[in-house]
Amino acid sequence: MITALSQAPDSIVLEPGQSLRTSVEAGAWLQLAEGSARVVSPPGWFGETVFMTETLLEEGDMHRLPHGGWIEVSALTPVHLRVHAPMAARAAAPVQPRPVMRLVRLLTGW
Repeated sequence: MITALSQAPDSIVLEPGQSLRTSVEAGAWLQLAEGSARVVSPPGWFGETVFMTETLLEEGDMHRLPHGGWIEVSALTPVHLRVHAPMAARAAAPVQPRPVMRLVRLLTGW
C-alpha cells in the first residue's frame, strides 16, 4: 500500500510493507526512531540522466536530504520516522524592517 502526502508530516508510522511518498524541503533530516526502512531520494540529474538513490535506515540512524522533492519511505519492519525541518528554516533570523519603514515609524511614532 502506497500513500502520498503533499507535505511531510513531523512523524511517520508505517507497518511492514507500507510505503509513503511525501514532499520534503532541501536540507530536511530524517530520524528513524524505531524499525528499519528504505528511503528513495528525490530524482536528481547526472548529466542527461535522471537518477534516484536508495538508503537503508536502521533504528537510530539520521539521514539528511540535500535536495528537496518527493521521497518514498518503505517500511521493512514497523517504523517510526521523524522528519525535521532544514536547519536554515529553524534558525531563520528575525525579519528587520526596511529603512523606509523605520523612518516612517520614527516620524509618526507608530
